[in-house]
Amino acid sequence: MELILKQDVENLGFKDDVVTVKNGYGRNYLIPHGHAVLATSSAKKVLAENVKQRAYKEAKLIEDANKVAETIKGYEIKISSKVGSADKLFGSVNNIDLAAAIAKEGTEIDKKYIQVIGGSVKRLGTYEASIRLHREVIADITFDVIAAS
Repeated sequence: MELILKQDVENLGFKDDVVTVKNGYGRNYLIPHGHAVLATSSAKKVLAENVKQRAYKEAKLIEDANKVAETIKGYEIKISSKVGSADKLFGSVNNIDLAAAIAKEGTEIDKKYIQVIGGSVKRLGTYEASIRLHREVIADITFDVIAAS
């Protein structure tokens, strides 16, 4: 079943992508939740026209995302957490904590666009994360997990 995505869908595609999915997934989840519409010939023509009109706006969005990426890469992010024996954390540090730390620095980023490399962090040290600011702009940052004083 061919569908046109109306918004970004994790592990499937971005807004306005034409994707092929299994019938049940499209009919029972994507279409009822408003994530996609059927890719009929008329819908594809409308999509092509909209993409042409949006090309200029897209260049501006990419430029803005690149500026934000450069700003974020300049941050020295330190997340403090309670520590037990052998540098093991009580709990873990994940994308929510990283989003809060970046917000303290002055840039708001939605937690769903942040992915900590290797999942959640459970020990002290330096780690990496990737932040998707735009479909074509991904910023890789490093952050430190330190012991709370």
